[in-house]
Order: sequence, then C-alpha cells, then structure tokens
Amino acid sequence: MKKQFLILACSVLALTACKNENKEKEEEKSPNENKEMAQENNENNEWISLFNGKNLEGWKVYGKDSISDQWQVKDGAIVFVPSEKEKSAENLITKEQFTSFELSLDWKISEGGNSGVMYAVQDNPEKYSEPYMTGPEIQILDNQRHPDAKNGPNRTAGALYDLYPPSKDVTKPAGEWNHEVIRIDHENNQGSVTLNGTKIVEFPAHGPDWDKQVENSKFKDWEGFGKNRTGHIALQDHGHKVWFKDIKIKPLD
Repeated sequence: MKKQFLILACSVLALTACKNENKEKEEEKSPNENKEMAQENNENNEWISLFNGKNLEGWKVYGKDSISDQWQVKDGAIVFVPSEKEKSAENLITKEQFTSFELSLDWKISEGGNSGVMYAVQDNPEKYSEPYMTGPEIQILDNQRHPDAKNGPNRTAGALYDLYPPSKDVTKPAGEWNHEVIRIDHENNQGSVTLNGTKIVEFPAHGPDWDKQVENSKFKDWEGFGKNRTGHIALQDHGHKVWFKDIKIKPLD
C-alpha cells in the first residue's frame, strides 16, 4: 500500500514539475515577442474579403441597380468582358464605403488594355457621370501597348493617375497576374501603392501638398474630385478586358 502511495506521489510531483517548466518557458519570452505574436494574430483577423470567388455579392454598378453580363465571375476571378450592347460605362463599386484602409488585390490586363481601381467614390450619378470624377484612380495599364503610357509616367500602371507616378515599372506583361496593395491612411496623411512587392508610389492622402498636386493636374477644375475621405471602392470599365481576384480590405480606422 505504501509502495503504491509513493508511486502516486512521485507521479503528481513529476506532472507539477512539467507544468512549471512549461510556464517558465512561456514567461521567458520577451514582452516584444509576445506583443509581435499578438499583433500578427490581430492583423490576420482584420482582413475583410470583398470578393467570395463565386458571385458579385457585396458589389453593384455605379448609379444602377443591376449588373449586366459584362461583369462575370470565372475561375475565382471577377472578369470584365466589354460588350457592344452597352452604350455607357459600367463601373463596379463596393456597396460598403471605406475611409482609411489597406486594399489588397490581384489584377491582370488584356493586351493593349486599360482599367483602374478608384477609392472614395461618391455614388451620385445625377451630379457625377463617372466614378473617376470623385474618386482618385490607381492606374491599371498594359504599359507596353496602350498609348496612355506615352503620355507620361503618371499615366502608367501603378500611378495615382495624373498625380503621382511610380518610381519604377515593376508590372508583369499583359495577361499575367500582378499583386497590388493600396494604402490610404488619413490619420497619418499617408498613401502608397505597392506593386508586386515593391512600393512604387507614396503620396499625401489630403492637405496642402495634395491640393497643390491636384491644381497641376487635369482635375484642377473638377468640383468633386478628391474632396471626400469616405466612399466606395471602384473597378473601372474602360472598355477593355480585365481580371481581378483575391480582393480584401483592412480598415485602418
């Protein structure tokens, strides 16, 4: 009986020692290491998917209640296929609006194609016929074939259109996927575009420097351009075939 008691006591002591050892190892981690792990877990949970890969739930056409078959979902991507039946542009916008955010997506453009991603778009077709009249545009372009690339670097892929040019051309050829991250941070007055892992554009999100740049652009006399901090995300119909996938957003406010 005493022998059994001794065996039981030793087992309890061994289990307690093991637990204490694990606790000590956990406590050995530096505060910074624990903070980094918490931040990483938090960041992973903050991303919101804007496209489920199956349908256009969460999206609408600018100024309209219906979406034509120009906008399709194929092989897990949103595809714009221009149709001669549609007489006016059909730009796709999110139903939800955003202010400060990080937007991550993949895009590819057809040969000679042109498109774009806009933010802070105001869905007010009675006053503004196109979303680009209010929303600044991050250019999507076949730099090798589309003539707009010859109008200056601030018209090439990745540029904040007609405002801030990319520092270099890191685009993949037409027909290949590009990964883009657009960051708009109004609290810290910072904007940036990162294309295929390289930050190629940095700009103020608002303020005197922004106003000065607009003053020297084609948008100089556009009443509503860049005036709002909150608005819709738009995918542009520029009459050329374009693909988008893996679209997600992380609100910063």
